[in-house]
Amino acid sequence: MHRPFIIITLSFLAVLLLAPGAMAAKKNTAPRETPWADWIEPDFPFYSSTLDARDKSSELLKNNLTPRGLILNLGNDTWACFDIDLLRYSAIWKGRGITEDALSQKSYHPWGSKTRGGLMAPKPLGEILTANGIYPGGQIGEEPSWSDPRKPAPDPNEIGRGGLPQELGRFDSMGTYGDVVQLHYAVGTVWISEEVFRSAGNLHREFHVGKAGKPWTLVVGTGGDRWSVSSSDLDLKLEEKDGISYVTLPARPRTRFELRMRLPQPDRAHVASRTPRKRWPQEVVTKAQLSRSKAPYVVDDIELPLNNPWKRNVRPGDIQFKRDGTGVMVTLDGDVWLVKGLKGDLEEIRWQRYASGFHEPMSVAIRDEEIFVFDKNGIWSLGGPEEYQMRDLFSNAFGQTIDQREFPSTIRNAPDGEFVIAKGGQQKTWGKHNGSVLRISDDGSEATVLGYGFRQPAIGVNIRTGLVTSGDQEGQYIPSTPLHEVRDGQFYGYIDDKVHGRENYPDKITAPMTWMPHAVNASAISQVWLFDAKMGALNDQMVHIGFSRPELFKVMLNDRGPKLQAALTSITTDFQHPPLNGGVNPADGQMYVAGFQIQGWGNVLNRLGGMSRVRYTGRQVTLPEEVVPMDQGILIRFGVELDPVRAANPDNYSLATWHYRRTPNYGSAQYQANGKPGIDFQAASSAYLSEDGKSVFVGVPDMKPVMQLRIGWSLATKKGETFEKNAYTTPHSLAKFDAKAEGFGDIKVNLTPRELAKQKEGPVTLAEGKRLYGLLGCVACHSLNGDTLAKVGPTWMGLFESEREVVIDRKRQKVKADLDYLRESILDPTAKVVRGFEKGEYAMPSYAGVVTDSQIEALLLYIKGVKDGDTTVDSTAKIDASQFE
Repeated sequence: MHRPFIIITLSFLAVLLLAPGAMAAKKNTAPRETPWADWIEPDFPFYSSTLDARDKSSELLKNNLTPRGLILNLGNDTWACFDIDLLRYSAIWKGRGITEDALSQKSYHPWGSKTRGGLMAPKPLGEILTANGIYPGGQIGEEPSWSDPRKPAPDPNEIGRGGLPQELGRFDSMGTYGDVVQLHYAVGTVWISEEVFRSAGNLHREFHVGKAGKPWTLVVGTGGDRWSVSSSDLDLKLEEKDGISYVTLPARPRTRFELRMRLPQPDRAHVASRTPRKRWPQEVVTKAQLSRSKAPYVVDDIELPLNNPWKRNVRPGDIQFKRDGTGVMVTLDGDVWLVKGLKGDLEEIRWQRYASGFHEPMSVAIRDEEIFVFDKNGIWSLGGPEEYQMRDLFSNAFGQTIDQREFPSTIRNAPDGEFVIAKGGQQKTWGKHNGSVLRISDDGSEATVLGYGFRQPAIGVNIRTGLVTSGDQEGQYIPSTPLHEVRDGQFYGYIDDKVHGRENYPDKITAPMTWMPHAVNASAISQVWLFDAKMGALNDQMVHIGFSRPELFKVMLNDRGPKLQAALTSITTDFQHPPLNGGVNPADGQMYVAGFQIQGWGNVLNRLGGMSRVRYTGRQVTLPEEVVPMDQGILIRFGVELDPVRAANPDNYSLATWHYRRTPNYGSAQYQANGKPGIDFQAASSAYLSEDGKSVFVGVPDMKPVMQLRIGWSLATKKGETFEKNAYTTPHSLAKFDAKAEGFGDIKVNLTPRELAKQKEGPVTLAEGKRLYGLLGCVACHSLNGDTLAKVGPTWMGLFESEREVVIDRKRQKVKADLDYLRESILDPTAKVVRGFEKGEYAMPSYAGVVTDSQIEALLLYIKGVKDGDTTVDSTAKIDASQFE
């Protein structure tokens, strides 16, 4: 009897086995050459970043953190950070910009640098000339207050609370005019337009102020002896309170005034240019490598504009489309590119750099031809030509902390002009909206939590029905990869012990539509609805993107029970780059996908970024259209007529079920119904072909709800084309099978138990270990040659027999990485955790009951053989997609 191969993975093996600084093996420590210019471009007037300007010597400045900052490059090593949440200058300084501690900078230059998650933010490099604490920079009234008027986060010490209440102030927009940035914001009902620039020896803040119905106060900051104020029609003076200078403005129709700060000498003469000009006039032309695969859905690899005149790295997070097929792509490095020529043979793809300076954006949306970029500063809308560009802050109605892992992961259009966004959740404080999925009102003024308790959500939205879905990442408290329906402000299970307390859940945990085995999809990303596509059987369907082993899945929703359920099956694994987000191109009706990775995001590919087209070739599609667990078995519908003999043979179906356990540990082992580690395999009792020849019903005795069900099939079309697949689902409830209503006529399902064919152990050979290293995802995290570029875990080179310093019951011990130790680390990875990883965000789930004994032995044999750069397998090679079927 033929059974489809059951895929498993060891993608985090040795994260717990090796620690930085504890490796006995050699390391590749040669400096990496980079083709890129510096991340901070000297001729661009601003960029966005967090900023840590805390001053322990000052009570007012001791918490001076800026989660959402515009860093203004004023020339001659003069910098200013404008906090768009509190409308204040958190710091102005003279020096060399900021330290490279943020995610995008740290991983950019030198190429492949290690990044760490957590409460890390860039710091000013140089002498701080003036600063402000956590209070608004503009306030209604004649006396300033040093308190934060925003509602606190769940953690009252968290600074990232989002924007001010609308009645107190809000940031509106900014524009670039040559080398000058103009800021537009409101203090109460007073509208302000401000330019900040430097001339010889001075920094200037020029204000154009609208009607003020009441007196209001502009908080200037520390260093009052450097500041002066002037106005042609007002008698203004600087006052001081607690060492902070401020200016009180009277109620009047409108006014103009200027603040001037004396800069340290010497200083070159400088006049900021306001002349509009195109900064990036050149187009970059690339093409694609078209797939030669004979499959129904193939992946064309699109060359990125890496060879550009500005020596700018291109790490794409998302691509969406205008009506004419122009692609809009955002990059982690803060750029927006317009892409033309994405159709046909992709022979001439033209790239135009359009905007820059965003704060680590990972997603983009288009509404009525207007571009909306979601970055850590909020949601921005772009308008105007490149040389005179305006960007409006559409919404900062939600919180944002300085934690690097509060990613702006996805923004998607929702019905009635609204948006839905997803925000990363792994962090060391409990902020307002980290780990949440939120609905943003059509005017951007309101943010409503649709769901919270996510580790790293990435979403999809059905623009026709409003259905919101999200994947999440396996990890602590997330036993395997889930796919959720997100609604009603529900809680989805992720907490952090240090923030919430161990197993102290704030609400009832909502179960996902389906779980996905770590082996199949270790890292869930976004979902895409293929509306208005030209992709055959996938038209109007939802697809789901897997990251660590790049894969595209078809999602089949099942609303036959009280809870929405889903089943997934693989479409293609033929990506040459890590995928994150994508959409349908109206020019050709195909799906385009963009993505990148940095060190710490494990992936089986060594390419750091890319873009591709998933193209329908017109060939016969044998993907299922529906997979429904029912009380007497499983219904599977196809869009093609089946070979009746093979369809009716129960030996052509393979079934397995198992459970997970939600614990503070990383992921979960797989458990049988009796609670022991392992998988329950079951033989189908019978199989029936529908009257139209396109559906099968597989009779299964004693069907019950279970956390994970896998069904595999080995069938053929009526014309004789054979095909095999697995589908994965979570039967929360079982619909009643009505044979006539489902198109099977008057049949009675045979549920007589049948004996299960004995599972055979595989070979224990070096070749099998080599195969498992690629097939099981170990390549996603661990190199064989000492290289750690873009790898979550350390190298396997020289691991065997090396000495480890481990933590056992919070005590340090030294052990040898012999076969017993490695075997234990696979089956019980928390038993001996290498020092340095016991408090890390990355860990390894137990594989007890997941891998067979022979697979463990083959893998150990291979690890034993990886010595001093002995790469018996080419870890940079593309994995053959046929291995995964």
